[in-house]
Amino acid sequence: MVRTFALATAAFALAGCAQMASMTGAAPVKSADGVFVNADGMTLYTFDKDVAGSGKSVCNGPCATNWPPLMAASGASGSGDWSIIVRDDGGSQWAYKGKPLYRWIKDQKPGDRTGDGFNNVWRLARP
Repeated sequence: MVRTFALATAAFALAGCAQMASMTGAAPVKSADGVFVNADGMTLYTFDKDVAGSGKSVCNGPCATNWPPLMAASGASGSGDWSIIVRDDGGSQWAYKGKPLYRWIKDQKPGDRTGDGFNNVWRLARP
């Protein structure tokens, strides 16, 4: 009985830690083959026209339709190289080293990188 209680307590604590991490600082991003990808494995990009550290994205309206921002959940907060900016529409977006992150609508499956170099202003987001 003591062992069962200890295991249940440990499982509850781990679940609480995982929930806390998702709320506080862990961006929903991982590194794959030298680039950042979202939770679905889709490649992430940066936009040369965004000024690092400005806290703003200049990709709004039709631009954001083609380059969907990597949105941050309500209550999320950055840590270290990760930060959150507030978009013109009031939404929150993840940024790495001050550069907002985006997907490219024409990438159809995980591993696609068709947006790299697009219009000579879109770049793969790299760790």
